[in-house]
Amino acid sequence: MKQKIAEAVQYLKNRVFRTPTIAVVLGSGLGSFADHLETKTAVPYHDIPHFPVSTVKGHAGQLVFGTWAGKELVVMQGRFHCYEGYAMSEVTFPIRVMHALGAHDLIITNASGGLNRNFQVGDLMVMTDHINFMGQNPLIGPNDDSLGPRFPPMQGVYTPELVDLAMKIGREIGAPMQKGVYLAVTGPTYETAAELRAFRLLGADAVGMSTVPEVIVAVHAGMKRILGISCVTDMATGEGHEAVDHELVVKAAAAAQPYFLKLLQNVIASL
Repeated sequence: MKQKIAEAVQYLKNRVFRTPTIAVVLGSGLGSFADHLETKTAVPYHDIPHFPVSTVKGHAGQLVFGTWAGKELVVMQGRFHCYEGYAMSEVTFPIRVMHALGAHDLIITNASGGLNRNFQVGDLMVMTDHINFMGQNPLIGPNDDSLGPRFPPMQGVYTPELVDLAMKIGREIGAPMQKGVYLAVTGPTYETAAELRAFRLLGADAVGMSTVPEVIVAVHAGMKRILGISCVTDMATGEGHEAVDHELVVKAAAAAQPYFLKLLQNVIASL
């Protein structure tokens, strides 16, 4: 793993000549943030040694380096998922590379189904905690102590100060803000009504197919601050016959782009 990280980092340093301090992961339909960066340089995933390639619609598949409000960023315009056939070590490999490049803060986003009855499509939920319902963990296997501890603690991983900052900024710009617990499943099937009702009983406010593996590895690697923002693209309470497919998810995320974009830009400017 260390050798692969080193090779990817060296390639990017030779090509980009920048040292990012903030890493951003953009979920389904939320990629336009990267298009607004200043002095940006994009590197396709397929050019980077050992990087997987995005196969899902709504994920551009490139690493974008640029600045916003004087901050140096590295942005994943598209992510990877276990349901694409990738191992968790591959799904989370970019987090290790971005950390090794110099990023110490992580802002991670996703599209999710709203489990909380008080949510609506288009809401932006700031993640306060998560439930790993994927049945696996990216840290399973031999541990390299130079990459992180064997047993990293996972309580309080979503930085409370950033949760408060995002909620404050979101309300100031008039965005439909919520906060809550995100539950991750592997997918690619959308959940049954019984599963959705069970997830609500477990205390989850939204459900999706990503984010948790990356956050676990970010904690393991020693990233200092983590902010998670989930765009509610459909309601999934399990009480009716909610129709959902990926096209609807991407369209709903695109409709939320103006609020999402402004929120992300203002949060980064305030870091």
